[in-house]
Amino acid sequence: MMARANPRFALRPFLPRDAEIVAAIFRASIEELTEDDYNPSQQDAWASVADDAAAFAERLGKNLTLLATLEGSPVGFGALADNKTIDMLYVHPAVAEQGVGSMLYDALEKLAVARGVSQLTVEASDTAREFFARQGFTAEQRNTISVGNEWLTNTTMKKKLTQQRSA
Repeated sequence: MMARANPRFALRPFLPRDAEIVAAIFRASIEELTEDDYNPSQQDAWASVADDAAAFAERLGKNLTLLATLEGSPVGFGALADNKTIDMLYVHPAVAEQGVGSMLYDALEKLAVARGVSQLTVEASDTAREFFARQGFTAEQRNTISVGNEWLTNTTMKKKLTQQRSA
């Protein structure tokens, strides 16, 4: 067996059987990657979105949801709602800053372009705001939203898409 210096990530569609592992990625991402921007109570309220496993799976299933995998194991996911909104984009902390989020985002953008969408929108957490700015999004407005018994801030960001011409 040969060790790999550079792990290879891949993408595949979300399947209902993935709901439990995706919820675990969602929770780990919030708990470990957002602590500079949100307090523990806010993080708990945010992560509780995945507590209703059936509702969480339904949300992912009704959107165009992709999973990033490492040697077949899910390590991140992204969901495109109505072909024009990045509804969720989360990576496991163990693979943060390794290009998984960018790979997921790029795939979702290409799918949106292929469907004729001219603009993408995201409600970016304070933690994800810089990531989306690097992808070409611009901030439109700040928001304060109620999640459980907590108030969280995020930013509505938009990106104009360029339609690719067929050769």
